[in-house]
Amino acid sequence: MRKLTLLSALLALLSGALKAQQLPIYSQYMLNDFSMNPAIAGTQDYFNVKSDNRFQWIGITDAPRTYVLTFDGPIQSEHMGIGTYVFTDITGPTRRTGFTAAYSYHLQLNKTLKLSFGLAAGALQFAVDGQSISLEQSNDQALVNQLESAIVPDFAAGVYLYSSKFYVGIAAPQIIPMTAKLNNYADAQNIMVTHYYATAGYNFDLGKDFQFKPCVVANYVFPVPPQFDMGARILYQEKFWIGGGYRTMDAAYAMIGYVYQKNLTFGFSYDYAVTDIHNYSVGTTEMYIGITFNRAKTKTVSE
Repeated sequence: MRKLTLLSALLALLSGALKAQQLPIYSQYMLNDFSMNPAIAGTQDYFNVKSDNRFQWIGITDAPRTYVLTFDGPIQSEHMGIGTYVFTDITGPTRRTGFTAAYSYHLQLNKTLKLSFGLAAGALQFAVDGQSISLEQSNDQALVNQLESAIVPDFAAGVYLYSSKFYVGIAAPQIIPMTAKLNNYADAQNIMVTHYYATAGYNFDLGKDFQFKPCVVANYVFPVPPQFDMGARILYQEKFWIGGGYRTMDAAYAMIGYVYQKNLTFGFSYDYAVTDIHNYSVGTTEMYIGITFNRAKTKTVSE
C-alpha cells in the first residue's frame, strides 16, 4: 500500500500556501490554449484532439501527475465553435477530475481580425483515498480510512481577440466559487477559487522558412501575487521547433516539437525548478500529442 510521505505532504501544503493554484499548470500551454479559455474553441478551421501528460517533480514520492485530453473545432456556417475538456490531476492520495463542454461565438471585425466569446460548463470531482494516508492518531476523525469524493458544478467564461498574426485573451475558470465537502467529520471546506488568465502572443516571419512565436500568460488567484509565464518558440518550415520559457515562482523550461504531415504533432518539454524543490527533484517532464481532422485544403488559382 502506498503511503503519503512527510516530504510530499509538506510540499503539497507549501505549494498551496504560496500559490493557491488549483488548476493544472502546463509548460506547452501555447499548443493547447483551449484548456485555459473556452473562447478559443473553433478558432482554427479544423478539428483538434490534443493530449498533455505532465509528470511533475520527478524523484519525489507522490508528486503531482496531470493528464489532459481536449477536443475542439468550428461550425463555420454558424460562426461558432464547440469543444470538450477532460483532465485528471493526481497528487499523492488526492485526485481532482474534471469534465467541461464549451461553446464559442465568433465575430468578424474586419478582413483579418476576429473576436470570440466563450462559455463552458461541467463538473469537478474531488477525491481523497484515506487508505493511502498514515495518521499519527488512528482515531483522528479529520480523515477516515476510506475513499471519499465530492462532485460540484464548474463554469468558465472567456473572450479572445485574434488574427493570423497575434492573439489576446482573457478567461476566468471556476468563475462561480463552489464548496466541496469531502467527509462528514471535519468542518473544513474545500472552496473552488476563481482563476483569472490573460494570454497574448505574436507570430513573426523570419524569412521564408523560419517563424518566431513569443507568448505570455498571466495567472492570478486571490490573494497571492500574479504569476507570469513567458515563453517563445522558433519554427522551421512549420515542422520543427525549439523553445523555452520562464514561469515566475516556479521553473524555467525548454521544449522541442515536430509536426508530421500537418496532421500529427509531437511535443516534449522539461522544467527545471527555480525554487528549493530542485534539491529533491530531477525536474518535470511533459509530453504532448495533437491530431487535426478536416484540415481545409489550399485552393489553386483555377479553383
